[in-house]
Amino acid sequence: MPTAAQHIVDTLAASGVSRVYGIAGDSLNGFTDALRGTDGISWFSTRHEEAAAFAASAEAGLTGALAACAGSCGPGNTHLVNGLYDAMRSRVPVLAIAAQIPSEEIGTGYFQETHPQELFRESSVYIEHVSSAEQLPRLLRIALREALSQRGPAVLVIPGDVLLTRIDTAAEAVLPTASATVPAGPALAGAAQALNDCTKVTILAGAGVDGARDQVIELAERLQAPIVHALRGKEFIEHDNPYDVGMSGLLGFASGYHAMMQAETLVMLGTDFPYPQFLPQDATVIQVDIRGGQIGRRTRVDHPLVGDVRSTVAALLPMLTQQEDAKHLARMVKHYGRTRKELDDLATPARRRIHPQYLTRLLDEGATDDAVFLPDVGSPVMWAARHLTMNGKRRLIGSFSHGSMANALSQAIGAQSAYPDRQVIAMAGDGGLSMLMGELLTVHQYDLPVKTVVYNNDSLNFVELEMKAAGFVTHATDLGSTDFAAIADAVGIKGFRVEKPQELEETVKAFLAHDGPALLDVVVERQELSMPPSIKAQQAAGFALFAVRTVLSGRGDELIDLAKANLRQLL
Repeated sequence: MPTAAQHIVDTLAASGVSRVYGIAGDSLNGFTDALRGTDGISWFSTRHEEAAAFAASAEAGLTGALAACAGSCGPGNTHLVNGLYDAMRSRVPVLAIAAQIPSEEIGTGYFQETHPQELFRESSVYIEHVSSAEQLPRLLRIALREALSQRGPAVLVIPGDVLLTRIDTAAEAVLPTASATVPAGPALAGAAQALNDCTKVTILAGAGVDGARDQVIELAERLQAPIVHALRGKEFIEHDNPYDVGMSGLLGFASGYHAMMQAETLVMLGTDFPYPQFLPQDATVIQVDIRGGQIGRRTRVDHPLVGDVRSTVAALLPMLTQQEDAKHLARMVKHYGRTRKELDDLATPARRRIHPQYLTRLLDEGATDDAVFLPDVGSPVMWAARHLTMNGKRRLIGSFSHGSMANALSQAIGAQSAYPDRQVIAMAGDGGLSMLMGELLTVHQYDLPVKTVVYNNDSLNFVELEMKAAGFVTHATDLGSTDFAAIADAVGIKGFRVEKPQELEETVKAFLAHDGPALLDVVVERQELSMPPSIKAQQAAGFALFAVRTVLSGRGDELIDLAKANLRQLL
């Protein structure tokens, strides 16, 4: 008879899982041994369990299928938490095996004892302790179905002795199922009436428009409505879209902001856009989401529609009359044209310093048509949001909802493992890369052709920007100078380093063309400012206060550097 561990492995393999990310440990020995002897599914060793969970999150996000990770008892479990939080908030299906101390020792304060059921409760859609091998097959099926149906991490806590117990139960494949959810007729009719009575409609599209692009474009044409995208909607709706007017929010820009604020009716499609200050206060709001609990969390909603975006918009379209007044759309598209040109003008070479926008533009131009971009949280996300071009084949994956540092390289490992022949570009901040830099060893060990770009500004750059906006003198954000290319070379990865703008274009080409893993370390302008889509009085006052405090603290030269770096944004 197979062991409980073998049953898990056979079930995962039958359910389409190809690898399990993690770090081996004694409480996992039965599980890793079962993987060793099973074809079609393998163990993938990372250097940190957090990276294992991030890798699984990225794989699930790219493929839409179940991914898996595992951690040994105690610290191995706790290290998984951050990556599973990301999977939870990114809504991707992951199974995590959290090994536990021996069954007879639970509750005694045994070596490495924790209480994983409490630990993972907030970072999972399902968490259960398997106290006997007889429970395992049923709980495993439940966990897999919960992960797939709720789109999130399911965690099974299993003592090492239970994993080694033999059971006589055949493995069963658990696969995703397709379904459609449409709001009731009266709810649709009410939303349709509101749209037919309005001439200034704006659409806000989030990650929920995945698979509904044609329906959303047709809706925009019917309503003559500009489409603003949230960050997680960028890859699905921005490209080849005549109604696109850019992004709003903290990382957005002016045209998206004004399209939202000038709308009389706002249609929110599959988005949990987190910033209420960027939503109109007096507009009629229609919100479509497959999860009813998401509706109305950010602003008052007049017409809540619980359903998937594709089916709901398809059902709504026959109820809508063709809008003939296109003035609102025309104004916003024109505004976007100006804003887009201003942003593109910033992504140009300078004589002495490398601006991060220029680096991002070169990556965008040099990357393949189906490249996967994975920006670190912080300034790399900002440049990715503004200067990467999506085309329907490219993907943009990141910790966009959880907002964790150190995601880029870790998630790139999962992306490259899932698609070994696809170009994967990790856009790492120097702070983010430093956090889990050991994963460069993982990239080398598995010879993953990940291309890691380091936006090296010797600082926690986005934190500095937040400090300046709030009026604080920057403090505790300096990281010192690090040659990441030399570190890459030392671990067997081809390293490139650029400090001069004149050398950047050719180096980016050589870096992207390198056969195998490579790291490009670019010293970028530290004082680069990202202008928010709307400068609030509070932010303006904050920058003024920052200037006064900086001068009084004896660091007035920082203001001179700031002005020099951003003069082109102010002309």
